[in-house]
Amino acid sequence: MTAADTVGDDRADDPEPRPTAPDERIVSLDVLRGIAIFGILIINIQSFSLPSIARVNPTEYSYFSGADLWVWLGSHVFFEQKFIALFSVLFGAGIVLFMQSKQDAERSAIVLHYRRTAVLLLIGLAHAYLFWDGDILVVYAVCGSLAVLFWEESPKQLLAIGAVLIAIPTVLSIDAAFRIGLSATHDAWTAADGAIQAEIEAYQGSWLDGFEQRREEAIQAHTTQLLTSTAWRYTGLMLWGMAMYKSGLLTNDWSRRTYRRLILLGAAVGFAFVGAGLWIVFSYDWAGGAGVLNWSLNNIGALFVALAYASLVMYYCKGRSSGLLITVCQAVGRTALSNYLFQTVVATTIFYGYGLGLFGQLNRVEQLGVVVAIWVVQAILSVVWLRRFEYGPVEWLWRRGTYGDWR
Repeated sequence: MTAADTVGDDRADDPEPRPTAPDERIVSLDVLRGIAIFGILIINIQSFSLPSIARVNPTEYSYFSGADLWVWLGSHVFFEQKFIALFSVLFGAGIVLFMQSKQDAERSAIVLHYRRTAVLLLIGLAHAYLFWDGDILVVYAVCGSLAVLFWEESPKQLLAIGAVLIAIPTVLSIDAAFRIGLSATHDAWTAADGAIQAEIEAYQGSWLDGFEQRREEAIQAHTTQLLTSTAWRYTGLMLWGMAMYKSGLLTNDWSRRTYRRLILLGAAVGFAFVGAGLWIVFSYDWAGGAGVLNWSLNNIGALFVALAYASLVMYYCKGRSSGLLITVCQAVGRTALSNYLFQTVVATTIFYGYGLGLFGQLNRVEQLGVVVAIWVVQAILSVVWLRRFEYGPVEWLWRRGTYGDWR
């Protein structure tokens, strides 16, 4: 998320805007969102637990041989950029759902949307600067403010505009890879002398030590990186999510046969791009230009793999409304924002100095164990929580801030 907390469908006449009731939600969307929440932790755990260069170029840090190498390969092929793409698509679908549900309300739907976005922005800023610079909520607030301007367009127009937006940073990145040279080194691809140790000491130190390190990364993410890359890509993905919702893909309105075809097509094309990137980067021994090209090709492949994953979930949910997997994933999906922030609180407590101080100490196999443990806790807490409450705790705060009703 948010990841995003996508509200349910509420198309009935309603003179006063109100939060969406649980029985109005679309099960398949909640299940997909829950799976996305689980999936992004596989990637985010690397940022929680290792120096930042290890995410960009894993050869620059330890834990890249034997079982650790296989864990990295699995996470890169099946998770890297795939689940955050799903998250972004779902956020876009949520914008359409929200706007449609408020069309008959006395207060303007667009005003409510921007209030909702403003609250998300505040939550994201607190998350990024107080806890973890890898926050996505600030980016979603910015991109959501732009994407909503197109929500009434047709699916074809949304797909076309989204494709252009996504293509811009992708083309620039590929161009940069060849300008650098596939076999050439690049400053962004290697750690400066002492930088890794300084980062480890900062996050193993006090909260203030970590804040000084985190602040610089967050500022870059919210300025340079936002303007040159993330705003384009994630706004485009949100537009695609709008198109997928309007066309019925995300509401499980398509046939099983169509979903099967999308699964096969998305997986075949997507993993071909991912595999090509890996072949290039290993062939050039992780040189800078090759690394950038690998990242770019993976970003392209992730779009198709995410489509395959979404189609697989729709295929599985078709004709099903219960079962352990659906119950758990739906509960996590309904409390997506709370669960996204919960992952940060737990992981930073484990890895940062104000907690157990294990930053830089666990190998990739051990990190995977932490992920599974967090998954189990999240699954149990989400199901139990929703037996007593209608919304997750942060969802409640988000909704109350949106509607201005604190009762």
